[in-house]
Amino acid sequence: MKGSNRMKNHLPLTRRKFIRTTAASSVALGWLGSGQAPRVLAATADKPALLGGTPAHQGGWVSWPQWRAEWEPKMLEVWRSRHWFRGSGTHVAEFEKGYAKLLGAKRCLATSSGTTALIVGLHALDVDAGDEVIVSPYTFSASYNAILSLKALPVFADTDPATLTINPALIESRITERTRAIMPVHIFGMPCEMEAINAIARKHKLAVIEDACQAWLAEYQGRKCGTLGDLGTFSFQESKHLPSGEGGAITSMSEELIDKCDSYHNCGRAVGTNQGTGCFTRGVNYRMTQAQAVLLQLQFDKLVQETEVRRANADYLSANLGKIPGITPVRLPANSRPVWHLYSFRYDASRFNGLSRDQFARAMGAEGVPCGGVYREQYYEGLLDEAIASRGFKRLWSPERLKAYRDSFPELKGNKQVCETTVSFVQSMLLADRRAMDDILEAIRKIQAHSAALAKA
Repeated sequence: MKGSNRMKNHLPLTRRKFIRTTAASSVALGWLGSGQAPRVLAATADKPALLGGTPAHQGGWVSWPQWRAEWEPKMLEVWRSRHWFRGSGTHVAEFEKGYAKLLGAKRCLATSSGTTALIVGLHALDVDAGDEVIVSPYTFSASYNAILSLKALPVFADTDPATLTINPALIESRITERTRAIMPVHIFGMPCEMEAINAIARKHKLAVIEDACQAWLAEYQGRKCGTLGDLGTFSFQESKHLPSGEGGAITSMSEELIDKCDSYHNCGRAVGTNQGTGCFTRGVNYRMTQAQAVLLQLQFDKLVQETEVRRANADYLSANLGKIPGITPVRLPANSRPVWHLYSFRYDASRFNGLSRDQFARAMGAEGVPCGGVYREQYYEGLLDEAIASRGFKRLWSPERLKAYRDSFPELKGNKQVCETTVSFVQSMLLADRRAMDDILEAIRKIQAHSAALAKA
């Protein structure tokens, strides 16, 4: 397949393997200092660890997910109750009320995963076979797969290299008579430009479903992500800020839409504004368990507290990384507050004597600061080729449309740039103390000062 071998060699780690790898060691969450200037190296900087120097960071990092002994009595209580599935207890409903309140949403529905939240939400918005959904190409494959599962086509509007999110200026050019919805992805917990996206949706009478699976408590213009479109979706997978192993949620200001989601995720059973008896409509079983709901509720306060720690450390890093030639922090929308599921910046190898992004990541790892790229150009990896070559898709779209769709991938030049130049490290590293943040800055300065030698190593 065209481009597949190139991309397979481009990045050896999947996102989740990357997260597991970089979060393997642990230290206790320390005091978050404030107002401290970073340690500045002299012109004769210590050698990088790869060249025989001492690693900049010699401790570990906060392990993830975390467990607290004080949670055990409540978890044992739900297990001993033998009321485990959604229909035999109250914990899931309590979680839904609590999470809706936390986000400022009118309603919340818990699901079995972030992916199933997307599938249920798309169904509730009447996305059906033969429809098209505009989505960012820079995202985990679940965003694509949720659309494909409904026999709809994920149509890509290019990534803005400055923000790592969908470029609103390029959305309208992707709208066709089949477009049903726009799916902005708040990647790494960074809000999209929702004002512009919603304006386009209103103009063309399209639904908006936010993929906020990495954006718990992220804010845009005073409102939480997940409350800015028709529906918002979240994930509680093990790597997430609010984890329960698996799990997801849908949020909305619309009673009717959440009731439609509720019916579909619960085998088609009638609920609320949806009238009828028994299994009256299409449905699946995408329910959350009682134990998952309890574990999530136990972490609400922790989520709020840790979000502020991540933000403070990310602000500190961004302010100082922007002073290093060749390192460009992500540009955020005005009046927004990200939550940094991954902390990312753009890397310019030309300012590091040609040291490649992968060489840079290797050198950072030797300094005790694990990092790397995350997403590849996934549309070259077979997922979409398999879908559009299937009998179903061939029945739904003309050969000309599917060829034009496939041929449009090279146009995604912004996404290619992002995939090749972005460096990220995991959110749990942002839970360390201020000295650890200084270690990250020191590691980058050391590598830059000796980049010519590292490039030849």
